[in-house]
Amino acid sequence: MSNKLLWRATKAVFVREMRSELRSRQALNAVALFAVCSIVAVSLGLGPLNRSAELPLIHAALLWIVLLFAAFTALSRVFVVEEEQRTAAALRLAAPPHAVYLGKLLFNLVLLSALTVLIALLAIVLLRMQVKAPSIFAVMLAAGALGLVSGTTLIAAIIARSSSRSALFAVLSFPLLIPMLVTAVRGTALALAGMGWDRCLAPVQTLLAYAVALFITSLFLFATVWED
Repeated sequence: MSNKLLWRATKAVFVREMRSELRSRQALNAVALFAVCSIVAVSLGLGPLNRSAELPLIHAALLWIVLLFAAFTALSRVFVVEEEQRTAAALRLAAPPHAVYLGKLLFNLVLLSALTVLIALLAIVLLRMQVKAPSIFAVMLAAGALGLVSGTTLIAAIIARSSSRSALFAVLSFPLLIPMLVTAVRGTALALAGMGWDRCLAPVQTLLAYAVALFITSLFLFATVWED
């Protein structure tokens, strides 16, 4: 298939996902509610934290824990919905596997980007999180979100037909995401502490390299998973 035809098919899958989500808003509502409840619960449970050298690391860890479990709630359903609505067979006939994967990946990326912005804003307001390097903080969140999406989209396709989808998604995703999460927490803590690019560039590069590696691997494996 030519690149032009692949892009058209990818765009069609992405637009289909967006229209379906905007009609039902199931994932958006569920994830937004989860994000708000999680941040509010954390802020009420912790209360005001004393300013210390470890505070940026604590805030970064809490932020990424909430982001991780919100991602588990949202991203696992992108292929499950196809099985529940019995549209998977029609989608296999209508679009090539690579277009399906890329369209679903783009949809997950948009969904997680919106979720990341919401959680970050809530954390800044409710946890009184000080962001001393806003541009580096934003880049770190974007690179981490890209890694989350790259690491979970293929797994969402793998567990779509399983009876215990939620548990299996977490079990398969968590070991794969541990290196990315450790790097994201440390890099975000550096951004919150106001460190410059000389300290923060390495975590960003690691997150991007992780995302690219998983993306390429998933792109090669998806056809086997999807058509099996």
